[in-house]
Amino acid sequence: MPSLQGLLLQNNLLYGQISPFLCNSLQYIDFSHNRLYGQIPPSVFKTCEHLRALMLSSNDKLTGNISPVICELKSLEILDLSNNGFSGFIPQCLGNFSDGLLVLHLGANNLRGNIPSIYSEGSSLRYLNFNGNKLKGVIPPSIINCVNLEFLDLGYNMIDDTFPSFLETLPQLEVVVLRSNKLHGSLKGPTVKDSFSKLQIFDLSNNSLSGPLPTEYFNNFKAMMSVDEDMDYMRPKNLSTSYVYSVTLAWKGSEIEFSKIQIALATLDLSCNKFTGKIPESLGKLKSLIQLNLSHNSLIGYIQPSLGNLTNLESLDLSSNVLAGRIPPQLVDLTFLEVLNLSYNQLEGPIPQGKQFHTFAIGSYEGNLGLCGFPLQAKYYEGGGQQPPPSNFEKEDSMFEEGFGWKAVAMGYGCGFVFGVSIGYVVFRARKPAWFVKMVEDSAHQNAKRLRRKNAPRNGGRRY
Repeated sequence: MPSLQGLLLQNNLLYGQISPFLCNSLQYIDFSHNRLYGQIPPSVFKTCEHLRALMLSSNDKLTGNISPVICELKSLEILDLSNNGFSGFIPQCLGNFSDGLLVLHLGANNLRGNIPSIYSEGSSLRYLNFNGNKLKGVIPPSIINCVNLEFLDLGYNMIDDTFPSFLETLPQLEVVVLRSNKLHGSLKGPTVKDSFSKLQIFDLSNNSLSGPLPTEYFNNFKAMMSVDEDMDYMRPKNLSTSYVYSVTLAWKGSEIEFSKIQIALATLDLSCNKFTGKIPESLGKLKSLIQLNLSHNSLIGYIQPSLGNLTNLESLDLSSNVLAGRIPPQLVDLTFLEVLNLSYNQLEGPIPQGKQFHTFAIGSYEGNLGLCGFPLQAKYYEGGGQQPPPSNFEKEDSMFEEGFGWKAVAMGYGCGFVFGVSIGYVVFRARKPAWFVKMVEDSAHQNAKRLRRKNAPRNGGRRY
């Protein structure tokens, strides 16, 4: 079939190696989500000069190195080799081999070395994903040449660098994921007007970043300040195929792969770092946030009541900090809140009640010795804090009141009195039956003997 333009065999149960074949006029190859293994035949790179999309993601571990010959595909717009077993280094030529490349996805492989440092000016790249490899070194500043970049995911690598503040010069960025690396230092704040204004997902978790939270950046997150009800998915603009962006996030306590990212999905995750200082009030402006995670830092001060403005929030995690004071009652108005974790802080006072707060278990509050109220067993009293433990007298009174109330005692005495009188009447009415008289006389005789022994002289002494 010399005029065949598309070979689309994705989402089947194809098994085995990819056999060499001639591409001729092929423009689209999609073998993703099968059970293919082995190496990519060199003929794919040498004869597919018109190829615009090569998608081999999520197979049964395609292996080997990514040959630099792949850079001969000058017409390539999409290269997705993710979720396989490719190893070796990323060819440096992938940084600038094609001005038309829109999608470069090599995530979830065994690639090592440095991130390619050459990205040509005027690059059309919109999606760059190297997540889940063994890449080291720094994030190359030449990425700023990708002025159309919308998605950057370098998470789960071994990148040892400070926060790449030069990213703020990229006006189209919607997703930045740098989680689980070795980033360190503080976030100094923007130097460019309207930086990160289109950002929807910002994930810097599991690093060693320090200093105060980047309040200045929060003030620029304009896309997070207005609720977007668009249910469409993130995808490259002006692309002839239906390729959609994907990302892996820690979501409501579990790691979730979003094979499609809704435009309305907004999340801010700065957990597991060394951030200090207070939670800024400006976070309350990010009304489209669905998930906010600031856990496992060294944050102090109070929980800002302005967080009650985040009416779309489904997950809020502020656990393992040094936050003090009371839980703001404004959080009760977060009617979509499904996950709340305030554990292991220094919070105190009564837990707000009503709406979603009736659904949260003890684990949401544990490790805060000053908290009280439902669902904790500790009760709240007017002096504040937990109710003190009862004294011994109070315990006895409580037992008496709960187990043996006054009504029960009165009934017992009454019944006993009636029963005793009845028995006495029967006995004496029967004119002293022998068994009863003998029992009384024997008892009296024994008591008399004990009394005589007690009054007898000791040690042979005499009585006077």
